[in-house]
This record gives sequence, C-alpha cells and structure tokens, in this order.
Amino acid sequence: MPEIRLPDGSKRQYESDVTVAEVAQNIGAGLARAALAGRVNDQLVDLSFVIREDSDLAIITDKNPEGLQVIRHSTAHLMAYAVKELFPDAQVTIGPVIEHGFYYDFSYTRPFTPEDLEKIEKKMTEIVNRDLPITRKVLLRNDAVKYFKSIKENYKAEIIESIPADQEVSLYTEGEFTDLCRGPHVPSTGKLKVFKLMKVAGAYWRGDSKNEMLQRIYGTAWTNKEDLQNYLFMLEEAEKRDHRKLGKQLDLFHMQDEAPGMVFWHPKGWSIWQEVEHYMRKMFLDYGYQEVRTPTMMDKTLWEKSGHWQNYRDNMFTTSSENRDYAVKPMNCPGHIQIFNNTLHSYRDLPLRLAEFGSCHRNEPSGSLHGLMRVRGFTQDDAHIFCTEEQIKDEVAQFIVMLFKAYQDFGFKDVLVKLSTRPEKRVGSDETWDKAESALKAALVENKLEFDLQPGEGAFYGPKIEFTLKDSLSRLWQCGTIQLDFNLPERLGAEYVTEDNSRKHPVMLHRAIVGSMERFIGILIEHYSGAMPLWIAPTQAVILNIADAHASYASKVMDELKKNHIRCDSDLRNEKITYKIREHSLQKIPYLLIVGEKEMEAGQVAVRTRKGEDLGSMSIKSLIDRLNQEVQTKV
Repeated sequence: MPEIRLPDGSKRQYESDVTVAEVAQNIGAGLARAALAGRVNDQLVDLSFVIREDSDLAIITDKNPEGLQVIRHSTAHLMAYAVKELFPDAQVTIGPVIEHGFYYDFSYTRPFTPEDLEKIEKKMTEIVNRDLPITRKVLLRNDAVKYFKSIKENYKAEIIESIPADQEVSLYTEGEFTDLCRGPHVPSTGKLKVFKLMKVAGAYWRGDSKNEMLQRIYGTAWTNKEDLQNYLFMLEEAEKRDHRKLGKQLDLFHMQDEAPGMVFWHPKGWSIWQEVEHYMRKMFLDYGYQEVRTPTMMDKTLWEKSGHWQNYRDNMFTTSSENRDYAVKPMNCPGHIQIFNNTLHSYRDLPLRLAEFGSCHRNEPSGSLHGLMRVRGFTQDDAHIFCTEEQIKDEVAQFIVMLFKAYQDFGFKDVLVKLSTRPEKRVGSDETWDKAESALKAALVENKLEFDLQPGEGAFYGPKIEFTLKDSLSRLWQCGTIQLDFNLPERLGAEYVTEDNSRKHPVMLHRAIVGSMERFIGILIEHYSGAMPLWIAPTQAVILNIADAHASYASKVMDELKKNHIRCDSDLRNEKITYKIREHSLQKIPYLLIVGEKEMEAGQVAVRTRKGEDLGSMSIKSLIDRLNQEVQTKV
C-alpha cells in the first residue's frame, strides 16, 4: 500500500502498486493529459514507472524545466526514427540532449544535404501525427547486443558490449524504431510538436580522430512556438554580434594560421584591452592587492611538485635548453607561491593578496579554437590570496563584493553562482577536501547567495565557486571563480610563522573576475554588439567638418578634447556630411561631433549619438563635462 507524497504537501494512499500515469489521472484529467514524466524520490522516470513503496512524487509537465529536457531527449529519438524511415541503411549511434536542443550522430554512405534535413523534419511531423506510444523494456546486456546486431546496428552493439555482462539495459520503442536509452521519454510521439533541425556537422565516432567520421544532425525542440521563434531570433542576433565578424568590421584584432589560437591586437582592440586592464588594476589597488610579475616559462620539476605535470601535462607547451626541460605556464599559481616563499612571513602579514595580469599558454586542440573565446595564448586577471583558515570567509566575502561591482560596471546585471566540488582526478586527502568544500559553502550561505551544486567539477587541487554572466541575449558565460586550495601551498612548501612561533601552511585562494582577458573582451563585443560603453570605447568621439573652411576649427576641437583625455579623432575628408555620419555610425562611435559655420562662430559643436539622437549644439566645456560624467558613472 504505497503512500504518495505530492509537492503541495498532500498525500495519497493506494491499495496496490501504482504507475505515475495512474496517479496523474487520479489527481485530475487535465494533469494526466499534460503529464510528460514523473520525478520519484528525485529520480526522473517515465509515466509508466511503477511505484511500489512510499515515495515523493512530482508530475512533470512542459511547465517544468525537466519537462523540456524530456521533450528534447524524445525529439532526438524522433529524429533518429525519421532518418531510419527515409534512409534505412543509415546506422544510429549516440544522440544526447545539449543546451537548447539535441543532436544525433549517424553513419551513412553519403553526406546529408539541406534538402535531406527538410525531408527528415517533414517525416518527424508525420510520426508525431501518428501519435505512437513510446514503450520501455529491459534486456540483459548479451540479449541487447544480439538484438542490435540482428538489425545491423553495429554501433549500438559496440556501445552495449562495453557494459559489464551482468547488467541490464533499457530499450525504448516507438512504431518500428527501437533505440538504446536510459530514458525517460514522453508517453507518445504526439507530445512532440515544436522542433527544428538546424545543421549537419562531422563528428568522429566516440570523439577519436582514428575512428570513422560520422554525420551529426543538430536540432532544437521547445514547448511552444513562441519559445522556438525567440530562440531562432537569438541565433540570428548572435550571428550578427559574432565577435570575429565585428572584430574585422571595427578593426579590433585578427588571427592567422601562423599563430593558431593567438591574437594580433590592432590599435582599437588594444585600447579596449587597456581600459579593461586599467579598470581591474585600479580594483586591485582599492581592495588591497599587490601586483607582481612571474616568468612565463619554468623548470619541469616545479610543475611536478605542484601536481600540474601529472594532472595537466597534455595541455602544456614544453621546451628544452641546456639539458633542462621547461614548461610554458598554463596558470600562474606556482609562480606566486615562489614569491610568497621568498620571504618568511608572519601571521601578521596575512592575508597577503598577490595579483598578476599573467600571460598563460595552453595547448588546446585546434578543433576547439574559436576566435577570442577559446585561444592558446591568453592573459588572466589572476590573483592569489594567502590567508589563515579563520580568514577564509572574510576573504571570499570581500571577493564577492569586488566581483559583483566589476560585473555591474561592465554592464552585466544577472550573475549565476555555482559551487563545484571534488573531481575524480585530484590531489589531497578526503579530509582536506571536506574542510575546503565546507568553508566555501559556508561563505556562500553567509553572503546569502543562491547557488547550484556541481558535483565533481572542482579543480584538481580544490573546490571552487564559479560566477556565470548572462549577456544581452540571455546566453551564459562562466567567467569569475574563486578556488580554495589547501594542497598547493603544502606541495610547494609555503609556510608562515604562527602566533605561537610554530610553522603552518597558509590557505591559498585562487581568484579571477574577468578570467581570460581575451575571452572577456570577446564577450563584451558580443554583449554590446560592438557598441561599447563610452568608458571602454576605443574612439569616444569623432569630429566631422561640413566643409573645408571648418577643418581648422575641427582640429582645435579635437586638440581640446584630447587635452581632457577624451579618445577622439577627426574626419576632414571632402565628403558629404551625411556620408561621414553614416560611416562613423557603422563604426559604432559613441558621439559624432559636427562643426559648420554656425558652430565655428559660436565656439560650439553639434552633437549626435551613434543611435541617431540629435542632442543639439553645446559648448566644448559642456561636451567635455558630459563625456567625463558618463565615463565616471559608467552608464
């Protein structure tokens, strides 16, 4: 007689075993029609799942986040079914849910075309209209292998053969199509109504370049047409904002094959870099950090002591000289410990905050490189805080205040927080990890921050708090982090003298706010669509003369602005003023200053914004005051 406890606190008693679907029907016909799956004791299950004992139950509909995940999972299977109906010789491999959608990899004799995607999508709609039930069955591993080999799905058989022989696997069937899957799935294909296939790409079987190249079809699925249209609009807008395209259009940077994953910064792009760096450097000073500089390359033995060699070797560039092996630093922490170790510190010296715009290099796979977002050479606004255990909470709290102020000034209002705990591959004892994870969690709770838990996602040397920005298109970018490390100071012999004259290893907090400077600038470019706020904009104003007779006055205006630290330029070409306004608007210059006969006689400028707003004429002093005020307030 299972007792079912529902989210509203109510309870329902049943005389015998009961399915999730039966409970939904018992609650109400409307809920039964809307139900997609269930959550039993925090486990997501099909509606056909049988509840045999007292349990907590939530009915999942398309109003729940889990409901959208189930829809996307089921739509991936729907797509695979459509492919098999249209192309019976195609073999299905793996098809997971990803952010905003799903994909499925296929082995087929020829490349799929855009016309094929249209046919597949049409076939998916046909299968939806059949409203086929989706059913689950369980087989022993060897029976499942035999089944998939009998229908010539060799990739599925290979996947199952990697599972221990005594295990069972679940299979899902809709119509004539059966697939290996853990589930859960929607109860029938009729629940899947809003989807679109996006593109085809290549993917190696099991991600190994030695294996066959498969064809990956990407799709997206939503609970309603409005959400799909919003997503497609976001993609269109994201393409317009692509930092690589804007980087070229606005003459900010470029990259080339001779230096893969490295950035060639042009004057305008480097101006943005300098403004970001200047802002962060001032923040370092305001919050008690001392800036340092450490070598880019250090002896292999140091990286062995730190644990990086054992845990990060594949991502490190190496070289040799005079029979010594060196590694180019992928991160700055071991170098900062060397600075700490160079002086004997007392407990009175702590916390000691060392900051560096550290130039790092990581040997990222060439296929993963993506403009400024994924590079091999990058600079971090890196810092390490050496402190006592008693100082952890205060230091984390101060960092959180610092981080939120920086993000607000850069124009990011929404910040998500996640706590990442010990990974499988790590250094240090479980006792040390327990202490570190508890300290970070306590700091978050004390600072009243809501956070999600990410089990197993910590660094190999310690747990971390991650801060993720939401940009103007609601895309998420993980940037800031603070990592608590009891291990590295001990491995590299960092000590301080305690109050009782004994020696103790300090706690080390690894922290960054923007993270990679390159990536952060890429995010800024896309967030603002290249139209940077005045305080970051490489060129803040351009003076445009209407005729040659006004060129001398335009130059005087520019000189006056430059004296007041306004980054400006002039366009004195013999072109129509409308042409020059349009051209500099496309360059996303914040202010266009137009001078003609009237302005020259009055000692003023006519002011337009890049949005086309006409602010009228104003004196040079009034203009300078306006610009300086906007820079200071970072509006």
